[in-house]
Amino acid sequence: MRIYKKIIGCLLLSCIVGAFTASCEDDAEPILKNDCLKRTLGSNVVGEEIYFAYAMAVPYGAGRIESAQVEASIAGAEGTYLENNSYHTDENGVDTPVLVGDSCVTEGKVSTVKFTVETCAATLRYYYKIPEEARGKTVTFRFSARSAAGETVYTEMGPYTISSMDMKRNLALTKAKCYISIEDMAVYNATDAAEHPEKIDLVYMWRSSSRNPGFGHSFVAPAADPEYLPDIELPAGVNRDAKIRKEWGMIDSHLTSEPNNGTYIDDVDFQTMDFTNKPDYAINMKKQGELWVETQDGKYRAFIYINDLKTISGGTISMKRYTMY
Repeated sequence: MRIYKKIIGCLLLSCIVGAFTASCEDDAEPILKNDCLKRTLGSNVVGEEIYFAYAMAVPYGAGRIESAQVEASIAGAEGTYLENNSYHTDENGVDTPVLVGDSCVTEGKVSTVKFTVETCAATLRYYYKIPEEARGKTVTFRFSARSAAGETVYTEMGPYTISSMDMKRNLALTKAKCYISIEDMAVYNATDAAEHPEKIDLVYMWRSSSRNPGFGHSFVAPAADPEYLPDIELPAGVNRDAKIRKEWGMIDSHLTSEPNNGTYIDDVDFQTMDFTNKPDYAINMKKQGELWVETQDGKYRAFIYINDLKTISGGTISMKRYTMY
């Protein structure tokens, strides 16, 4: 889905530039045009990027582009910039960069590139690093281009809602490092868990099929029936409960690099998830499985994606977390 949209976007921008070039035959006036496409999909999470392709052009032979600029309604985090390369697609369908300007200068909400080559058409990429300040708010963008003749055109993009959720990728699980905190979005060993027992929501464990048929890799709340915590001696004070929904096939594109259909977990999914009568354990989990978890106090809900599980104890998980109050 992401690759498909990328190809469509490039074609659209190429058509725009082509139309501007052809128009010089019918119009003697050097009219600057512009258009913009948002290239990223899914929920807009703090710390992630929103990525745009910004196209601008004047009729061939009728002038050149002097500068391009983007102004965000909320200043982006470090790493926000307007690229000083234009891109075209070669005969193999590969995006090829061409340097067209000085390095981007970002001051507060505004990112600017001044062109250093004479060109009548360009497509620049803009990357907005979502800041903490934008959490739960909306953000808009004003793209503008200026020609050497003094013409300026604008394109408004947005508003885009910034998610309230948090996200952590690639948290390692081991036999010793097996105490999961939804609040901290972290995995602890027994010593660390004993220091903050009120933060531990799940215990990860693996039991061989020969000793515990059907158990395998499992995630269990500390307060669950001891039969779901075989041979586990919990650290002092680790006794919280949780509600757990065991799922399969709900891949989140933020949490995995595996091929998928471009689906994303968003705030509304946490808000509407039903945990009525759900158990406090999930046994025999598999790679690419998922867990929805609600903490004992109802303050947090989490979506846990299982990136990898070993044939023995250990694996990797990624997590999205939403604060309910």
